[in-house]
Amino acid sequence: MTIELRVLRPSEWDEWYQGLTLAFGGIPQSPEKAALIREITDFDRSLAAWDGAECVGSAGSFGMRMTVPGGGLAPMAGVTMVSVSSTHRRRGVLTSMMRRQLDDIRAWGEPLAVLMASEPVIYGRFGYGAAASLIRADIDTARVRLELPEGTESVRIRKIPAKDALAECEPVYARQVPVRPGMIVRLPGWDRLQYLDAPEDRQGTSHLQTVLAERDGRTTGYALFRIRPGWEDAGPKGRVEIQDIQADDPASYAALCRYVLSIDLTSVVSMSNRPVDDPWQSLISDIRRCNVRVQDSLHVRLVEAGAALEARTYRTPVDVVLEVADAFCPWNEGRWRLTGDAKGASCERTSDAADLSLSVRDLGAVYLGGSSLAELAAAGRVRELRRGALAEASVAFGSDTAPWGPHDI
Repeated sequence: MTIELRVLRPSEWDEWYQGLTLAFGGIPQSPEKAALIREITDFDRSLAAWDGAECVGSAGSFGMRMTVPGGGLAPMAGVTMVSVSSTHRRRGVLTSMMRRQLDDIRAWGEPLAVLMASEPVIYGRFGYGAAASLIRADIDTARVRLELPEGTESVRIRKIPAKDALAECEPVYARQVPVRPGMIVRLPGWDRLQYLDAPEDRQGTSHLQTVLAERDGRTTGYALFRIRPGWEDAGPKGRVEIQDIQADDPASYAALCRYVLSIDLTSVVSMSNRPVDDPWQSLISDIRRCNVRVQDSLHVRLVEAGAALEARTYRTPVDVVLEVADAFCPWNEGRWRLTGDAKGASCERTSDAADLSLSVRDLGAVYLGGSSLAELAAAGRVRELRRGALAEASVAFGSDTAPWGPHDI
């Protein structure tokens, strides 16, 4: 049967969202969470694929702003809610949704599309590159100690009720957005989603708990976490599961770490999404006792290559001609001359000889500074056509701070 692809109508949301939920395992959402997700859904940017009266595919996006290297905010499409019914796979449904979505994003004037992939292998063929990583860790609190920086003792840690968390914590989060590439400015409603303590999110843990770090009467950090109780014959073996930690300064951050590593009746602190350069790794006495794992996080797609490369700055001066391959968005194909430094950049079409050759997927992978052109060249994915161009561009594209995406999309 012919699949009809169209913009989602408000009257169709329940069926659309039910199909999305089934595609991700079928665990029902609480009425409160479902209502909030409906509230933040941008219907004009949400696509639905229909086989007759049955919704068999979904894809949504949100107009957002993300910090890029240099500290500026670039317009982007936050791609999310992508699903295809298990009965309709390999029929081109996903490809048709990605085609329509990228065309729309281009028409809206957003040079970047960003997503968090449930299965990373899917999105490379649509030009998305793995641009940021995260680390997961399970810290054995009985076998490590913290080396605390000066000023930690002046930080007060205070528990607050759930109803106060949003007002106290969101200003801290907002102050961190310009600090690190990949951080996303919250849209209205998304802030409430971060602190919604839905029953289906607990899965055997406590309710969501919040503590603040305070210095001189001002909130300088917070930690959001849950406790998973555990017992064995030798005694308690609970787990602290961290949802988020943000802080304005090293002392506040260290004080929050000290608190979560010393909660009674627990022996493990589980970090599920932290930046690869997270400072707790330099506070801890024995990293081998932390079971650190690395995983892909943000995937970036340059929708308009020239505008995207102009939206960020470069760590060192660069003047390079890029030969870009992009079969899915052919308007990006060809040669681009990128010139820039720490103050700004220009990227324009050129007929000059290329210095580097790469795909738009690999350009997305290095866009936030989390991967290097030299690394991709060593894997055979970037070709150096002018001697010295690879080293020059690889340094320029780098970032002193590792990119990270703590904001769910």
